[in-house]
Amino acid sequence: MSPRDSAIVLLTLNEVEGLRALWHRIPVGEFRECFAVDGGSKDGTVEFLAERGIPVVTQPIRGRGVAFRVAAEASCCERLVFFSPDGNEDPADIVRLDDRLLDGARVAIARRFGPGAVNEEDGETVRLRARVNDTLSRVANGLFHSGQPRVYDTINGFRALRRADLLELATTVKRFPIEYQITIRSLCRGWRVDEVPTIEGSRIGGVRKASSWPVGVDHLKVLATELPNVRWLRA
Repeated sequence: MSPRDSAIVLLTLNEVEGLRALWHRIPVGEFRECFAVDGGSKDGTVEFLAERGIPVVTQPIRGRGVAFRVAAEASCCERLVFFSPDGNEDPADIVRLDDRLLDGARVAIARRFGPGAVNEEDGETVRLRARVNDTLSRVANGLFHSGQPRVYDTINGFRALRRADLLELATTVKRFPIEYQITIRSLCRGWRVDEVPTIEGSRIGGVRKASSWPVGVDHLKVLATELPNVRWLRA
């Protein structure tokens, strides 16, 4: 069976512990490409990948948004699946996301919220991150929605899209809100955005890269910059 014309893009920054724990579950052999975009790991991540023959592209500038664009330029595949091997994301969803693109979706997101999904904060009394995520998603759907089903998780980075589509979106965000900008610009274009319910796991080693307050402010900045794309504001 021929491999999928798709690339698994590993987004890494000091994630060797997660890679060791998850490597046997990442479906590398089913995909035409698997490579990492690395933000400057110092913990053995690069060496771990090199030992397994996985190319590593070093980012010229740190930032998740930069990593997305670097991946688009580096890959020769039609489709890209972005996966962070930190334990939060389930490798079993990699194929499921790519399947949604093959079924006609322009963007496929592993959603941590909504029916059938589980996120890290489920069961906690104060679910601050979930509330912020839900608010951002509701605002994006309310402003930019164009008749498509609601997108529950507009900001999750575990997602897939066509390389050409990522380039067409002409993203500008350098850091974490890249996914929010991608979702908003996709909704503005009326693209089909599919979601796959996922179970969010606990982080394996390393440290969380996103601090809630600065990242939340960054998302609000992205929302403000995308407001000119709201149809009724342009009318």
